Amino acid sequence: MRAELMAEITDIARKHLAKDGAAGLSLRAVAREMGMVSSAIYRYYPSRDDLLTALIIDGYNAVGGAVREAEAARDRADFMGRWLALCHGLRDWALAHPHEYALLYGSPVPGYRAPEDTIAPASTSAEVFGRLVGDAFRAGVLDPPGGYPPAPESMAADAARIRDAIMPDVPGDVIARAVTVWPALFGAVSFELFGQYANVVADLTAVFDYAMRGLGRSIGLPE
Repeated sequence: MRAELMAEITDIARKHLAKDGAAGLSLRAVAREMGMVSSAIYRYYPSRDDLLTALIIDGYNAVGGAVREAEAARDRADFMGRWLALCHGLRDWALAHPHEYALLYGSPVPGYRAPEDTIAPASTSAEVFGRLVGDAFRAGVLDPPGGYPPAPESMAADAARIRDAIMPDVPGDVIARAVTVWPALFGAVSFELFGQYANVVADLTAVFDYAMRGLGRSIGLPE
């Protein structure tokens, strides 16, 4: 019963998120829509930040699941296909859940600090990406275009940490390129989702696919 009620609270909170934004989320308003006295909802979520954290964790789990499922459906030897599937899985989820995407990857909510509980769910999509890059490297098929500058020496410690976390065996120069590609994916999704292509690009899917192929080639993924 408790789990069902908490799920109902988060479902209603998502509707309020779409209407009022994260900054306007109110436990009292959610309780009012559920027909609960405001004091009752605090038994489940002691504060607005606790409810936001639940929504963020649910969102990261959902987008991570969408990315993982899309990437897993492709042939393991089709590295570019796996990358494109991952990218489109993220984009499709974002377009279907724009307000949740904005909560995860948009402007920070004033006064809210995400607790450590959100770190593992937030890493799911990156782990799929890291496994893909690692698989391609170990298969010996990475062939990045020339002209890239060497990775900054100051990135060595960061590359080692990323290698230990999600890209075992991958050399630092490949990790450095991957570090620039990953946020570019989210930038492309955000640019579309927040309307920055309006009156500029008509076929958004084609442009997205073209951009993601270019990013995949910059890592060295073969067509």
